Amino acid sequence: MSSLGPPEGKQEKVDIYRDTWVRFLGYANEVGEAFRALVPRGLVWASYGISTAYVTADAVDKGKKAAAAHGDNPGKTMKVGVAVVDTFIWQALASVAIPGFTINRLCAASLFLLGKTTRWPLPMRKWTTTAIGLSAIPVIITPIDRSVDFLLNSTLRKLYGAEEKHKP
Repeated sequence: MSSLGPPEGKQEKVDIYRDTWVRFLGYANEVGEAFRALVPRGLVWASYGISTAYVTADAVDKGKKAAAAHGDNPGKTMKVGVAVVDTFIWQALASVAIPGFTINRLCAASLFLLGKTTRWPLPMRKWTTTAIGLSAIPVIITPIDRSVDFLLNSTLRKLYGAEEKHKP
């Protein structure tokens, strides 16, 4: 019988930023963008604040883990710096910038097209746009994550030789 968990006797450490509900904080700005047509602009910006705090906390966490893993070994500062920068850039692109832009444009286009192609009242068009934006979030996550992996593996990670080591 196969087990979905780690082999017996081997306990994998849970990464609070990637393996728990905390991960969903990184998607706060996508939710904010989906609701942009319905809520004050300040709430949308607050959702970006939540996502940015998540990205920063994950980067700091990865830096602390890299520091602990390298003890007092030579090159520790560089390894910690790479861990922080790599995590921050990956998360900023994959969790905030690209999905936020994607949902923003999808919702803007949806609202525009619904205005041109239907006679629905504005509140119905706005709620429909929000539903479209929310339903797109789970669809866009994996393609964006893989694209950011490819982008960083093809560019930045080549500078510090970590194409395979750093896969957030």
